[in-house]
Amino acid sequence: MGLSAVTVLGVDRPGVIAAVTGSLAGCGANIQDSTMTLLGGHVAMMLLVSGDLSPEDLLRRVSAPDLVVTASAVKAQRHFGSPSSGRGHVLTVHGPDRPGILSVISTELAAVGGHITGMSSRLSGRLYVLIADVELPDEVDVAGLASRLAAVGAGLDSEITIRRVESHAL
Repeated sequence: MGLSAVTVLGVDRPGVIAAVTGSLAGCGANIQDSTMTLLGGHVAMMLLVSGDLSPEDLLRRVSAPDLVVTASAVKAQRHFGSPSSGRGHVLTVHGPDRPGILSVISTELAAVGGHITGMSSRLSGRLYVLIADVELPDEVDVAGLASRLAAVGAGLDSEITIRRVESHAL
């Protein structure tokens, strides 16, 4: 079984996700990991797909005139972190939109070995809102990092917070 990364970009409309996932299911491809979001009225999907089809075959199956689709073979590999190798946190940013916000924040996180594992941002008028899932090594001084991020936020006229994700038994 091969593993392929499939990306899809197109104008958002009802049924676009059903069409893409139906095409994949129809040819026996299994979606192992996926993410989807709306970006300025466009649907953006990234899928990790396993099956017996080559990336070229997947591309033919998923393609549609109103979609930009790519497919590439990838090797399976373990996720960067695991629950035992770090601690999960949620980082939020609220403030005016400006270039470089994500760059400066991701640089601060990388400096302490932090890893962004998921992220979403939205622009609402001039308000920029970002929510990121972050994994930090156990040895990171989270209070010190939070202070540095708050100072970065002050320089951007933004509020930046980071808090640990707590596990709760369901």
